Amino acid sequence: MTTACVKRAYRYRFYPTDAQAAELSRTFGCVRKVYNLALAARTEAWARQERVNFNATSSMLTAWKRTEELAYLNEVSSVPLQQTLRHLQTAFTNFFAKRAKYPRFKSRKTSRKSAEYTTSGFRFRDGKLTLAKMAEPLDIVWSRPLPSGAKPSTVTVSQDAAGRWFASMLCEDPGVQQLAATSAAVGIDVGLDHLLT
Repeated sequence: MTTACVKRAYRYRFYPTDAQAAELSRTFGCVRKVYNLALAARTEAWARQERVNFNATSSMLTAWKRTEELAYLNEVSSVPLQQTLRHLQTAFTNFFAKRAKYPRFKSRKTSRKSAEYTTSGFRFRDGKLTLAKMAEPLDIVWSRPLPSGAKPSTVTVSQDAAGRWFASMLCEDPGVQQLAATSAAVGIDVGLDHLLT
């Protein structure tokens, strides 16, 4: 038996302060707005038979932040906004490879409220998680421990339809045991009408 390093997500519930909840709600709204703006820009370019990539949408984001109408995008962390552009790029990559349908616009009512932070957008020290643009750490209920010495590579914060808040941390788990390959065969009879008689 050998051990392998596997990325694994650990999801925890947390209880934000009023200020944190307001900041996260604002971030969710900005993430949705940027995704929809970028999708609209890429759709228009697609109609003109032009291809727009992640770098182009990232430049568009910088330009949008300089406009008076979208200046509020500067109020939230830029990390989740960049991440939503990466997710849109992945969606288009899957569409062009015929693995998925054309990306759809995010709706305020039906779309999942979430924002993804990479390592530059959060600080994890002594079991405390502090997100960018926040003064104090999140009040997380540690229902299970992270692997020893684990450092989250991304943190996804979300809110479900019932209003509960969750933080999902993607960590490398070095202690996963791989089973040795075997040459033994397994036979399954699918010709049965009834499992038990």
